[in-house]
Amino acid sequence: MKNPLNYIHLYPLRAKQILGISYNQFFRLVQQAELSHQKRQIEREKSKTRVNAAGGGRKPKLTLAEEVCLSLFYLRHMPTFEVLGMHFGISKTEANDTFHYWLKILRDLLPASMLEQVENQESDAAIVRELLTGFELIVDSYEQRRERPTDNDEQRKYFSGKKKSHTFKDQLISLPKARDIVDVIIGAKGSTSDIALFRSQLSKFASEQLFQGDKAYIGGRNIVTPHKKPRNGELSNEQKAENKVFSGERIFVEHIIRLLKIFRIASERFRLRCDTYEQVILTVCGLVRLRIGSLVLPDLS
Repeated sequence: MKNPLNYIHLYPLRAKQILGISYNQFFRLVQQAELSHQKRQIEREKSKTRVNAAGGGRKPKLTLAEEVCLSLFYLRHMPTFEVLGMHFGISKTEANDTFHYWLKILRDLLPASMLEQVENQESDAAIVRELLTGFELIVDSYEQRRERPTDNDEQRKYFSGKKKSHTFKDQLISLPKARDIVDVIIGAKGSTSDIALFRSQLSKFASEQLFQGDKAYIGGRNIVTPHKKPRNGELSNEQKAENKVFSGERIFVEHIIRLLKIFRIASERFRLRCDTYEQVILTVCGLVRLRIGSLVLPDLS
């Protein structure tokens, strides 16, 4: 079975199909991941009590680039760890351990949203919030099926009447034209309403910030929504025309959600431990930002 890294070396233009990001973006990500890995190893050595000399022990079967490739391949295609190990010539246990090790590093390297990217620089965050007031941000949510909880109370909280299943609910706020992900809420309970999620996000924005949303957000503060058909009535031709124009402007947040779902880990039933859901999907959000060019990693070569 051909190693996916060897395959994208042979066919660089197919890297997006295989890993979800371009060939050049992948190798810039590998450069950054290697630096983070080295820092982690240095910190680990400081607190480690050695039995063997440095450099001793079993040598890794995979190169660093192959390990990062393995992690992205899993997020993109979500095979079983048995099949993942077959692709890379390792055991399913080693494939599982490798994925979870690099997931933490990728999560640190790839901010999931514009606000997360500047959250540790208060002055930059204030500037970003002010600049955002010049746009009507677009908000929407989607649900992803999860394993059925064993606890009855948890089952009720995660049961979605809309999907008739137990789900996680995620909400995204994007710039117009899908230029970037501004903010996200990941892993809310399936029974949570869209308007409740939106209200919980408002504190992150300036009081005058405007938004666009669908009919689920009617009644929210500072949010424009389409005309709703009155009971036992009809919308006027003018209102229908306005709804059509509004839908054409708001559709771009759906494009962002579509890109998230290119990564099968974010579209199919979530099979990993539920307490890893937020970390996994936030990493996918970071990969989408990298893919569309709103997050640019420096080239260290």
